[in-house]
Amino acid sequence: MTVSRLLARPMLASMFVVGGVNALRNAPAMAPAAAPVTDKIVPLVKKAAPQLPIPTDPTTLVRVNGAAQLVAGLALATGRAPRLSALVLAGSLVPTTAAGHRFWEAPDAGARTQQRIHFFKNVSMLGGLLIASGDTDGKPGVTWRSRRLAKDARREAKHLAASARQEAKLVKAKVG
Repeated sequence: MTVSRLLARPMLASMFVVGGVNALRNAPAMAPAAAPVTDKIVPLVKKAAPQLPIPTDPTTLVRVNGAAQLVAGLALATGRAPRLSALVLAGSLVPTTAAGHRFWEAPDAGARTQQRIHFFKNVSMLGGLLIASGDTDGKPGVTWRSRRLAKDARREAKHLAASARQEAKLVKAKVG
């Protein structure tokens, strides 16, 4: 692992670890801000996947999101499944940003400015997480390995077909 990854992953994850702990400790206080988002998202998820046991209570959803941020943040910080944990954090950041930084609804110009700054800070973090979710740490990614495997399989198939044709010619020459 490079020094930049060794430092960058914990730095990127730190906000999520702190935010996850805060959400777990203060879920009832955060639930009213989350309610406008959860009230829109939960029915869509229930309609798309009715078999999933999705809680509808905003307090519970804040806790679930906080737990996801805490666990995935710790995983990213320690380098455990960094691509998956970055993807989980990116997914958890979208509802967090939509619920917590609705700058277009802020009552005055000062609050609107502060919420806009936090909103775009989160958008920036989302970009970093998307980059981290695709980071292969210098190793070939799944797409490259899949293409390479297919290319190798095609080459091997051609080789086997040529060998079979050659063998058939030899057999035909011996028989005929």
